Amino acid sequence: MWMVILPVRLSSMASLPLSRSQVFGQLRKELHDDHEFHQSDTHIFIILGASGDLARKKIYPTLWWLFRDGLLPEETYFVGFARSNLTVEAIRTGCLPYMKVADGESERLSVFFSRNAYLSGKYNDADSFSKLNAHLDALPSGSEANRLFYLALPPSVYQDVTKNIRHHCMGKKGWSRVIVEKPFGRDLQTSEELSAHLSSLFAEDQIYRIDHYLGKEMVQNLMVLRFGNRIFGPIWNRESVACVVLTFKEPFGTQGRGGYFDDFGIIRDVMQNHLLQTLSLVAMEKPASTGSDDVRDEKVKVLKNIAPVSVSDVVLGQYVGHPEGKGDAKLGYLDDPTVPKGSCTPTFATAVLYVRNERWDGVPFVLRCGKALNERKAEVRLQFTDVPGDIFNAQCQRNELVVRIQPDEAIYAKMMSKKPGVYFSPEETELDLTYRSRYRSLVFLGYEPSVTWDVKLPDAYERLILDVFCGSQMHFVRSDELREAWRIFTPLLHHIEKAKTPPIPYTYGSRGPTEADQLMKKVGFRYEGTYKYEG
Repeated sequence: MWMVILPVRLSSMASLPLSRSQVFGQLRKELHDDHEFHQSDTHIFIILGASGDLARKKIYPTLWWLFRDGLLPEETYFVGFARSNLTVEAIRTGCLPYMKVADGESERLSVFFSRNAYLSGKYNDADSFSKLNAHLDALPSGSEANRLFYLALPPSVYQDVTKNIRHHCMGKKGWSRVIVEKPFGRDLQTSEELSAHLSSLFAEDQIYRIDHYLGKEMVQNLMVLRFGNRIFGPIWNRESVACVVLTFKEPFGTQGRGGYFDDFGIIRDVMQNHLLQTLSLVAMEKPASTGSDDVRDEKVKVLKNIAPVSVSDVVLGQYVGHPEGKGDAKLGYLDDPTVPKGSCTPTFATAVLYVRNERWDGVPFVLRCGKALNERKAEVRLQFTDVPGDIFNAQCQRNELVVRIQPDEAIYAKMMSKKPGVYFSPEETELDLTYRSRYRSLVFLGYEPSVTWDVKLPDAYERLILDVFCGSQMHFVRSDELREAWRIFTPLLHHIEKAKTPPIPYTYGSRGPTEADQLMKKVGFRYEGTYKYEG
């Protein structure tokens, strides 16, 4: 399996640092020695929905970064397909603001776009896909090429598109893989219908349900942190853990995307996928190996032990404008002209789940997420139980282990230490692994290191698209994972939509409804201590 981080000597040491080309040369060797990933094979990456925001802002830039750094097979071609009448030059112009092209890379960029083509057609039209297939066959070794189809599309056209791919565009000799973007349905029934449709057309090992959160550095680090360190094994259970909190906060509102967001809400948008996937990595048992199915088997076992979330264990909120705010902060969710009048769609949610197994029985897993909050933050926080037999007159706070996913990736442990000096009293401090401080001597995939050697981590889409080329499904969602995730949240979602109860209002830029903090306190999370981590 390929690696995304390679050590480089600092220039202050006797040996010169590895050049960028040497670093990526080593990484290419690891990639191309993989039995699934042959440098000599021809690959065609087809972007369906090439005219949309996702393609322009994420998919094309990601493909450029991978191509620029020589991480894709040499014979890789890119074909866009959508209903709009576009040219490759128009796509280039639209994508350029997001591609982070450095000085001196214009020639390489021209080579990248020379490998691109674009065709327009209808998603429900068999003839359009026959023409697409004819173009793919006409590319060098196109009829024998491996084909990757990326569905950067609204779910409403998935069925037509996947049917046409299956009947008209599959590779004749090489493999074919289909990347499907969330949302994977709206509830258990629609998700099952989509899964049944996909499984009637493709084998499970051809389907890559992408949740970009699973490509983030610290989410992927959870397995190493848990199963590569002896110290955590004995305490990673209900005997030592009082509460687990998984947080996803954004400091901005819907900002004109409210019409799209209103169809889904914060639970479907974040909680049912990003946070629940992270929960399963925190709570699962050690897999037999790091193989894709071994890891996903253990994640599914966790989800099967979670009962559908109870309405009494949920707080829902919707942001309102801040009277003294600036710009968008003055506007509430319902002030967005694209949001239906009187919408009861939540923009904030806190939910408490319980994993009913021997390791975690009774430990609350608190999932909280929201828009227009006081900060941008995503993290996993384990709060441990009190030290038994207190001898410090209640001066000790609970220990916490925090994995900060974004921004400024870090792992830190809150702990008690003796206050320096003549005192003999405890104070709260931390053991700190902040990536930008610790990993100042590394080059990371996809980016040039800065002169200060600050860490530049790869984009989640870079990791995941490379995984598809390599045939690794570890960081993609399997159909049974999806089924269990929807089983947990579908009753709550149906209740919300049927009851149409207005969510609790909270002010733009706040922590969210105070009722959410009260719920967390009720289930055992303790807000205490005056120490704030500033890593």
